[in-house]
Amino acid sequence: MSAKKESIELPKLPTHLDELELEDYELEDERSIHDCVLQDRDMANQSAHRVCFDRVLFKNVAFRRTTLRKTEFTDVLFDNCDLSNLDLNGAIMHRVAFRNCKLLGLDLSESTLRNVLFEDCYAEYAVLRFANAKQVKFARGTFAKADFFRTTLVKATFEETNLDQAQFSQTKLAGIDLSQCEFDALGASLEDLQGCIIAPHQAAVFASLFGLVVTRD
Repeated sequence: MSAKKESIELPKLPTHLDELELEDYELEDERSIHDCVLQDRDMANQSAHRVCFDRVLFKNVAFRRTTLRKTEFTDVLFDNCDLSNLDLNGAIMHRVAFRNCKLLGLDLSESTLRNVLFEDCYAEYAVLRFANAKQVKFARGTFAKADFFRTTLVKATFEETNLDQAQFSQTKLAGIDLSQCEFDALGASLEDLQGCIIAPHQAAVFASLFGLVVTRD
C-alpha cells in the first residue's frame, strides 16, 4: 500500500523585496512587517506577541530564545536561519517554508499550519503539541525526539525524515506514510498507529512497541 503524495503551496513572494532598515529589527507587540527581506541579523532574546509577517524572506537570521506567541506568518520563507528554542506557541502559518534551518527545541504548540514545508532542517526536540497541521511536508531533516502529542495531521508527508524517539501519543497516523523515515523507536499506541503506512523493515520496530519479538527463519 502506498500513500498519495500531497502537494503543498509554497510561499508566494514578490520578485523584488527591500531589506528592512537596521533600526526596524526590534520587535513589538501587534506589529505588521511585510514585503521585505530580513538578512544576516541577530534577533535573539526578544519578546513580542501577535506580530504579523506577510511576504517576508528571512535569510541567515538568528531567533534563538525569542518569544513570538500568537504570531501570524503568510507567504514567508526562512532560509538558513537559527530558530533554536524560538517560542511560536499559537502561531498561524499559511504558505511558509523552512529551508536548511536549525529548529532545535522550536515550540509550535497549539499552532495552525497550512501549506508548510520543513526541508533539510535540524529540529530535534521540536514541540508541536496540540498543533493543527494540514498539507505539511517534512523532507530530509531530523525531528528526532520531537513532540507531536495530540497533533492533528491531515495530508501530511514525511520524506527521508529522522523520527527516532519522536512522540506521537494520541496522534492519529492513519494514512500517514512513514516508510521513508528513520527510527529505532516511536512513542505511540496501537490505536495511534492503525492505518499508518510503513516499510517491511520497520515492522520489527512497531512490534517491539507492543512487546512482540520478531525472529528470523
